[in-house]
Amino acid sequence: MQWSPDPDALRGRVAVVAGATRGAGRGIAAALGEAGATVICTGRSSAAGRSRSDYDRPETIEETADLVTQLGGAGVAIQVDHLDSEEVRSLAQRIRTEYGGLDVLVNDIWGAEVLKGGPAEWNTPIWEHDLDKGLRILRLGIDTHLITSHHLLPLLITKRGGLLIEVTDGTTKFNATEYRISVFYDLAKVAVNRLAFSQGHELEPHGVTAIAITPGWLRSEMMLDSFGVTETNWRDALDPGLVGGYPDAPAGFAFSESPRYVGRAVAALAADPDRAKWNQQSVSSAQLAREYGFTDIDGLQPDGWSAH
Repeated sequence: MQWSPDPDALRGRVAVVAGATRGAGRGIAAALGEAGATVICTGRSSAAGRSRSDYDRPETIEETADLVTQLGGAGVAIQVDHLDSEEVRSLAQRIRTEYGGLDVLVNDIWGAEVLKGGPAEWNTPIWEHDLDKGLRILRLGIDTHLITSHHLLPLLITKRGGLLIEVTDGTTKFNATEYRISVFYDLAKVAVNRLAFSQGHELEPHGVTAIAITPGWLRSEMMLDSFGVTETNWRDALDPGLVGGYPDAPAGFAFSESPRYVGRAVAALAADPDRAKWNQQSVSSAQLAREYGFTDIDGLQPDGWSAH
C-alpha cells in the first residue's frame, strides 16, 4: 500500500521555516503543509521586493507559502534577512503577538551555493581561496542560524514538546572523516551539526528537542537547472547525450531525492510524540524514512549517502 501523508498530523501546530524560498527549505515547508501545519515561510526573496538573496533566482517566499496552503496547511510569507538581528527580533515579536509561541523551528538558512563554486573550484586551499567569499560563507551558513535561534528559541520553550531542526550537508559521522569542498564550506557544515548538539543540551531541560538533519543529493531548483532538467524528467540527466548543452549527471544522481523527502523527515519528527529520543543527534532523510516509513514523492526511499 502506497504511503501518503496524514493531513491532520500537525494540524494546529505553528512552524517557522527560516530559509523557505527554495531547495530543502521549500520542501520542508511543503511537507509541514501536507501535515496540516501553519508554516511561516521566511527568507529574503520576496515578491514584495526590497531585498534579494545572493542568487539571481525567480523563487519567492510567497510561492512557498502558497504551496503550503495548496497542500492543506496555512502558509504565511514574511520577508526576513536572517543576518539582520533587528529583522529577526521583529519576526519573533510578530509571532509572539499573532500565535503566542512556536512548535517547530527549522534553521535552513544558507544562501552560499554560488560562493562555494563548482567542482573546478573545489579543493582550493585556504591561502588561495578568496577570503571575503569564504567569510561570507560562514556568515550565511552559521551566523544566520545563531541569530535566528537567539531570537526565536524563547518562543519554542514556552511549552514542552517543541522541535528545533538544524539543516546541513552531511551527518556528523560522515563529515568527521571527509573533507567537504573547502575549509570554509567544511567548517560551515560541520558547525551546524554541532549547533544541534549544543542547543539540544540547552533545550532539553525545557522539553524541547534539537536535531541536525541532512538530505542526500538534493534535486533543488538550482541542481535541476544545472543538468537542464525538471523534477518531472530529472532521470533524463542520467542518459548520456539526451540533454543537449548540459552536463550529464554522474551515476550517483540516480539516488537523488526531491526536497519534499527531507521535508517529510522533518514532518515525521514533529509528529512523533517520542521525538526526544533523537535529541542532539545527526540524521539523514533516508535514515528517518526507514524509521518512519515515509517515501519521496515518487514513492521511493532513496539514500544518496549509501554510496559513501
